[in-house]
Amino acid sequence: MLTVLSGTALICSGALFAQRPATNIDPNKHDNLAAAQHFIQQAYDKAVEAQKANKDELGGHAEKAKDHLVAADQELKLAAEYADHRK
Repeated sequence: MLTVLSGTALICSGALFAQRPATNIDPNKHDNLAAAQHFIQQAYDKAVEAQKANKDELGGHAEKAKDHLVAADQELKLAAEYADHRK
């Protein structure tokens, strides 16, 4: 029973933390999308720095911004995959 509860706690705690944007677009195939993904990562890192500098007292807005950056990163990857399949 304890194992199940601790496993559930780990899964739930993982959902609480935003995942950092990925670097998974080939710049040789999609240079603009890869560059945009790079800038998203930089923005995400700056939001993390801002949270640390302000001791996470930003009203949840920096965390929400990070969530949006992760979503934008995923959309860029989908755009690259879509372009790959159209060729």
